[in-house]
Amino acid sequence: MKQKEGNPVNQENRLESKISFGYLKRFNFTMGLLHLIQGILMLFFALTIDRISAFRTPVWSYFLEFDYERMRLVTSPERIGEVPFAVFVSFFLFISALAHFIITMPKANDVYNRDLKKGINKFRWHEYSVSSSLMIILIAMLFGVYDIGALILIFILNASMNWFGLLMEEINQYTEKTRWSPFVFGCLAGIGPWIVIFMHAFGNADPAEVPWFVYAIIGSYFVFFNLFPINMVLQYKKVGKWANYLYGERGYVVLSLVAKSVLAWLVFFGVMQPS
Repeated sequence: MKQKEGNPVNQENRLESKISFGYLKRFNFTMGLLHLIQGILMLFFALTIDRISAFRTPVWSYFLEFDYERMRLVTSPERIGEVPFAVFVSFFLFISALAHFIITMPKANDVYNRDLKKGINKFRWHEYSVSSSLMIILIAMLFGVYDIGALILIFILNASMNWFGLLMEEINQYTEKTRWSPFVFGCLAGIGPWIVIFMHAFGNADPAEVPWFVYAIIGSYFVFFNLFPINMVLQYKKVGKWANYLYGERGYVVLSLVAKSVLAWLVFFGVMQPS
């Protein structure tokens, strides 16, 4: 029976592969531990090092109010709170650790394995929609995006990018030919937050005066941002080992650990830089 192009699972390769469901369960548990250890270390530093714990980013709202002196509507900025920045970066890692541990639980693992057979991992996309969206708004705040409205939109856009990834997998389990429209829409949604971040990071700055960590964060995120969709493309094109969906699944897990670890520590140490 001919394997559907839209479903990247190759049964023969999966059976022959060393990447079994049991292997992925153990692998997810290990990745969860690595995320958890980093999160605990980061939270410890955030609570014990004065310079780090003191770094807080403001959150502002901008609403219209009527100015009776000038007899017109004016924008009224109001500081509505502060974010303990380093603590929130550690939350990013804790969320990822929790997601990996959930996957290893008996009932959740049954759902995980059943979905992998169909070329889907719902857990991945829902976790990314929360953890990566938290990270992107923290990066935005590090670069001066403090408007609550902009932060909400950045979060939703980034979450939508990941839900388009889920939609890509859900749709293509039923198609003979891969439908790429969710992939394209997801990429467009993912670009939106970075347009705002670039505007704030480089808008009025002399490139020579931009701190090194700004280039490091943006450069790293750009690389990892592209590696995730490349992994998906390789799965659906069935290139080499990616013909086995479980190989691509392990790729997502590895990319997740490396990308989140690098970005989390870069953003974390960004608070140590001179303002």
